[in-house]
Amino acid sequence: MKLATLSHRDETFVASIDERSSTCRPISVDGRRITDMLTLIEGGISASAWSEGEPIPLAEVTLHAPITRPRRNIMCVGKNYFEHAHEFAKSGFDSSASGANDAVPKAPIIFTKMPESVTGPNTAVGYPNGGCQQLDYEAELGVIIGKPGLGIKKAEAMGHVFGYVIINDLTARDLQAAHKQWFLGKSFETSCPMGPWITTADEINGADLTVQCWVNGEQRQNASTRDLIFDIPTLIETMSRGMTLLPGDIIATGTPVGVGIGFNPPKFLQSGDKVDIEITGLGRLSNTIR
Repeated sequence: MKLATLSHRDETFVASIDERSSTCRPISVDGRRITDMLTLIEGGISASAWSEGEPIPLAEVTLHAPITRPRRNIMCVGKNYFEHAHEFAKSGFDSSASGANDAVPKAPIIFTKMPESVTGPNTAVGYPNGGCQQLDYEAELGVIIGKPGLGIKKAEAMGHVFGYVIINDLTARDLQAAHKQWFLGKSFETSCPMGPWITTADEINGADLTVQCWVNGEQRQNASTRDLIFDIPTLIETMSRGMTLLPGDIIATGTPVGVGIGFNPPKFLQSGDKVDIEITGLGRLSNTIR
């Protein structure tokens, strides 16, 4: 099932998506529309417990980030594709590696993005007030946690996944380099475009999805989640060792080769550029650079 947060006629609500008919249906429980995706996820509300309203054409609605305001920081994984790890090491922006032999991490590299960084599809994005000269894109698969857990074992990890979503881990490379740490360069407002909807885990296999990204129609990234260095169960096991993962938590699993800093010279984003990201079964996330 595909689930979105959207607005129609000045009302914001959660709806199911039918891509074939390009329509959505508002979701209600006990006669009341659900207005927050976290209500569904945290409440463990199954499809059998809700009703769906009359279809509304997608052309008439405004899509938002499926989880418009996460409860906690988005947890992100750095250098989680082999080829990207090497292109990042060669770029000169990698303060986490001491040399070529250290390009591929031996354990997951985790950083976070603030909840305020989240924005939806078809919005203008970019570092506020033009304070970044080296803005970069990173197409990523986002994993939505649906069941809480502490000390989750790899064999049980997928039972804690609610669904998947497209994320663009926008990065201010100049800030990333200047501060020798990733938080400020990756956690500015609008640095986490997300959407257009969540596809539930029963519908797709997160271990075998194609991740693609285009800038102004030029394809920059094209890879598969089969190529992840640390797969989704490993990431869930790692993150849950010392903290309880909660329903609605979001894990951005890393970006493949082809980011702007991987080119010579680098291809940084400019005002007016359009970034499109597609992942199998998750739709298309599009944003323009302001």
